[in-house]
Amino acid sequence: MAELATIARPYAEALFKASSADMAGAAVWVDELAAIAANLQLQQFADNPKVDVAQVFAVVSGVAKTSLPANAQNFLRTVIENGRLSAMPEIAAQFRALKNARSGSSDAVVHSAFPIELAALAELASTLEKRFARKLNVSVVLEPALIGGVRVVVGDEVLDTSVKARLEQMKVALTA
Repeated sequence: MAELATIARPYAEALFKASSADMAGAAVWVDELAAIAANLQLQQFADNPKVDVAQVFAVVSGVAKTSLPANAQNFLRTVIENGRLSAMPEIAAQFRALKNARSGSSDAVVHSAFPIELAALAELASTLEKRFARKLNVSVVLEPALIGGVRVVVGDEVLDTSVKARLEQMKVALTA
């Protein structure tokens, strides 16, 4: 079977070209559809040969929190008809990458042991933008195992200032 990224690329590129007028709006519904499509029970339902395209479309669009615009419905129908619903999370990731490349920004995921207040997050985002020398779309993921501090992932770069990472460094230093 072809790699998921290879399967998703033409869909992401077509969506990117088709939604150039409303890139932000498309990003919202693509991310929502990706979250829905990531559900394993839904994927099993969609892969069932007794279930037709209309039924899968009805379930997915029914679960969506917002009403999908016409272009989103057409895109979703195409993905389902071609049996690529399981590739939807990768399609969304590649679409985000294309959108970020156009705007000159990147996605940054901040892993934190505790919730971060909005003022502190804005200050952290400003510092990270200076550090990575580009505009960042920051999102926060709670990860209590870090104990304290943060771990920031921007593309393939990782900045880890967590207590867990420092303890691991001390462990390595003491056992070496």
